[in-house]
Amino acid sequence: MTDYAPDRRTLLAGLGGLAVAGIAGPVAAKESVSADARLDALLSAQFEQSLRDDPTRATSLGLDTGARAALRAQFPDWSAAGRAAQARRIDTDLAAVRAIAADTLGDTARVAHDSAEFDLAARQRLARFTYHSGGFGHRPGPYGVTQLGGFYTGVSTFMDSQHPVKDQADADAYMARLAAIPALLDADTDIVRANAAMEVVAPRFILDQALQQLARLRDGDVAGKTLVASIARRSAEVGLSGYGDRAAAAFEGPIRAALTRQIEALTALLPRAGVVAGVARLPDGEAYYAATLAQHTTTSLTAAEIHRIGREQVADLTSRMDALLKAQGYKDGSIRDRLAALGKAEGQLFANDDAGRAEMLAYLNGLLVTVRGRLPQVFSRMPKAPYEIRRVPPEIEIGAPGGSAQAGTPDGSRPGIFFINLRDTAEWPRYTLPTLAYHEGAPGHLFEGALKYEDAELPLYRQASSVTAYGEGWGLYAEQVADELDMYDDDPLGKIGYLASYAFRASRLVVDTGLHAMGWSREQAIDYMVENSSTSPTASRTEIDRYIVYPGQACAYKVGQIAISRVRDEVAGRPGYDIKRFHDVVLGAGRVPLAVLERRVRAAFPA
Repeated sequence: MTDYAPDRRTLLAGLGGLAVAGIAGPVAAKESVSADARLDALLSAQFEQSLRDDPTRATSLGLDTGARAALRAQFPDWSAAGRAAQARRIDTDLAAVRAIAADTLGDTARVAHDSAEFDLAARQRLARFTYHSGGFGHRPGPYGVTQLGGFYTGVSTFMDSQHPVKDQADADAYMARLAAIPALLDADTDIVRANAAMEVVAPRFILDQALQQLARLRDGDVAGKTLVASIARRSAEVGLSGYGDRAAAAFEGPIRAALTRQIEALTALLPRAGVVAGVARLPDGEAYYAATLAQHTTTSLTAAEIHRIGREQVADLTSRMDALLKAQGYKDGSIRDRLAALGKAEGQLFANDDAGRAEMLAYLNGLLVTVRGRLPQVFSRMPKAPYEIRRVPPEIEIGAPGGSAQAGTPDGSRPGIFFINLRDTAEWPRYTLPTLAYHEGAPGHLFEGALKYEDAELPLYRQASSVTAYGEGWGLYAEQVADELDMYDDDPLGKIGYLASYAFRASRLVVDTGLHAMGWSREQAIDYMVENSSTSPTASRTEIDRYIVYPGQACAYKVGQIAISRVRDEVAGRPGYDIKRFHDVVLGAGRVPLAVLERRVRAAFPA
């Protein structure tokens, strides 16, 4: 088995990654073309199967049309048998990829091969932990249903913002999906019970949050529920009638009953739920956490190494923030105290009402317009598709993270959207917002995602690829690019927000590994984050609870950003280098594991 994770010693020295074998040497042209074509056919077939396994992905990508039109009315088969079949396919898909020798492939195909092998191998490692789950509505983790994971957390937003309702066929497909919701909720409930039988139970404070959200989704006026209101409004807009009433009946009956069953199952676990936060307490928990770190960071860094990198980064960023805060007159107290004072200063807080939320969204979207005008200085391509920032639906904002990005469709028919959690506008002082816009919007996630989908050279399975370390590393690297484009020249407080953002991501390295590998309590992790970032105590608690149920993922951001920045520094003085070409190389293969990316960059700018 080939290991595509960067060697930790090299990465620690400069996060330059593994000295992976260079681009495949000369092979007979006929052999290379044949191998490339076989790989393309294989990966295309595997991608098509992945859409059948998760039809919501086809809808998200705008691919549920033509021969795939039936997928628009379907949800994944989330039964035990369906999940088992998907797990078996991981093994057969990986064997099929490995049957094609990497050294017989051309450069572009080699990137696709190595990326597919890494992804499948990482998923195979996690699949051996039978309590691990991931899929539509499920952030990969061990508990099945949490404040962030479970079918209930994603279905409302998906149906409202991604399932189209342009005609009767779309509306009927919506209703077919609505009818399938109870079975998926029950499947999640079965996962919770099966995991509990293996002594895998979420901490009490996680179950409490999930129960609050489930009750909020279940209870109250049916007509106001997003699942009902969305189809009622959109079907009426295209001249259809009766769909709102049918949706209300579906929610009032089967869906509400399934939510009640899930609430009862979680409530029954409360006496068994403890307060220990980390996954080390789970069966083979240390190995499980190592597998999540490897998948999310695409490195072989250990928890101890990541923890140390995080502490070093926090110390450096704290020193830089100290100097900037003093220059703005904030000289006394800890970094945390001074950031808190800055966040409460005049002009920093938006009103915590609908008018204030609308003002904040207008400010954020205005920042995207401004930065877009400067991006041609460092990028040779600009996306055609629009992107924007919207509010997280109020009914799920209690336990939802601070924000999440939703890519647009490849055909540009739906814009890329960043959803920001506005349950309390005090969590978002004005000085923190510019770097958020650049990370999530442009030149971050939505910008990168749009370019990926508009690249005609990339096959569909590469356009649709997802690698946490690359994607989140790019988002954080985008904040650096915005700084290099002088976006903070007239906004020194925004520059402090940028460094605070980096300190926040660096603190994630410390607290995630602290929780899951070093026995930290929830309170210890919250205290560390509060003291070492601009994050409020309330937001810190939400963040820490995210890391508790989603182990390893938060480490991908800073590890990925460091890798991209360091490989740029490595090749910057080489012949043929310029920043636009560097960005073309980094963005030109879709999202790939860090070692694959590093090899690609070094090959483009040889020493």
